[in-house]
Amino acid sequence: MQNADAVTRATRAARPARGPALTRALAAQHYRGPAFDACSAPALDTLRAWWGHSPYKAVGIYMGGANRYCSQPRLNAAWVQGARAIGWRLIPVYVGSQAPCLNPKIKQRRIKAGQALAQGRTEALDALRASDRLGLPGIAPLYLDMEAYRKNDPSCTATVQAFAAAWNRTVRAAGHLTGFYSSADSGIRDLVRAARAGRAGPADLPDVLWYAHWDQRDATVGEKAVPDADWQGARIHQYKGNVRETHGGAALTIDVNAVDAPVSR
Repeated sequence: MQNADAVTRATRAARPARGPALTRALAAQHYRGPAFDACSAPALDTLRAWWGHSPYKAVGIYMGGANRYCSQPRLNAAWVQGARAIGWRLIPVYVGSQAPCLNPKIKQRRIKAGQALAQGRTEALDALRASDRLGLPGIAPLYLDMEAYRKNDPSCTATVQAFAAAWNRTVRAAGHLTGFYSSADSGIRDLVRAARAGRAGPADLPDVLWYAHWDQRDATVGEKAVPDADWQGARIHQYKGNVRETHGGAALTIDVNAVDAPVSR
């Protein structure tokens, strides 16, 4: 068994290599504080009200993907420009194909085991087009949303990780940082284990981990699925979900996140 220092060194070595440009981008875009995400992009009037009366200064936006759940009648380049003018930082999310072992009652497009790499590349290109349409900066982090799936299914896990690796490589090749959102108990746990075991190379791994664990704990450390030594300064914790909040007279149903990570300005 490796000692703790050896495991930490191995994990850091497994994370994506960052040259000076990416290091500077991480510092320039870094945000530490609360964020929310809503299924559909809120009206700009709501964002103005929340900016002045809520604790939030960053908002997640569902920019695309075959499995994006809600319609986005407001989300366009003008909305992004307006949100940024108010001061909001943005967390762009792409909801692509999901794990083949997702609950069969959920009717969503799935990753096909023999086509995971090709699907990952294709959907990464779609995410890049969506980002361009919204006018997001070229270095902006783009987050892949992989919802919770069945645990302890090696074949399913391998398919998900092949898809995500291809997505990461393609998005990063275009100059963006990459993020991976999933349940702490499935996608995140599996990815961290792969990194620590050396089964995922540096280019395969995301720059940021965004884990969902609705434990009501406003913190980005202390999560058993992600040792505190891993992905330091590159974590988002979704710790509450489907809560109704009102600020400045405007109400939204949101998920709540603690952020210590790069975001889009």
